[in-house]
Amino acid sequence: MALLGQASGGFTESSSALRILHVGVRNTIGQLTADSFTQTNPPAAGGGTHATQAAGLLTSVFGVLSGSIAFTRGDEGSSFHGGPTAAGRAHTERVLGVYINNAVGNAFENQPGVASNRGPYVSAQGAYGNKLYESRDIDGGGALATAYAPGEELVASANGYLTTSVDADHDHTDGTVIGICTIAPDSNSDELVYDQRI
Repeated sequence: MALLGQASGGFTESSSALRILHVGVRNTIGQLTADSFTQTNPPAAGGGTHATQAAGLLTSVFGVLSGSIAFTRGDEGSSFHGGPTAAGRAHTERVLGVYINNAVGNAFENQPGVASNRGPYVSAQGAYGNKLYESRDIDGGGALATAYAPGEELVASANGYLTTSVDADHDHTDGTVIGICTIAPDSNSDELVYDQRI
């Protein structure tokens, strides 16, 4: 079921995967890591073999994407954040929030992330619609172990996208709950709607 109400099409035609419904905190503390501008998408899923089919995945765009998870990145120094690394799967990277914009921006638009080295993310609660989430199991390519449904806990996948699957091969952190699904994506809406918990 999609959200109730009407829209001009503006949010469905946005270049951002994250749609803010009720904001918690727009956080700009900290700086982006260098690989926040160069990582491939998806960063971990076998070169994209079992990549998500969600509308928010932009395989032609480098860097962290709108709707992806912001992690602490002590490997680059204090107060840095960015996307996931393979080493971070050892649970040294912690979830901070969800990126609002693509780090590199869009062609022919203002590119504040590149200019300022800041990547705004939402934290401290709120409600959001997100078009970037795992739709398949990263390792096998089949269905997720737990389907999206109201009440399901959302965690970070190895790609740094929202998922329900918590296992050593699929999730990135130690199962930190990012949010609670309130409306699952379906044929009416490609957004995963959730109440954020971080």
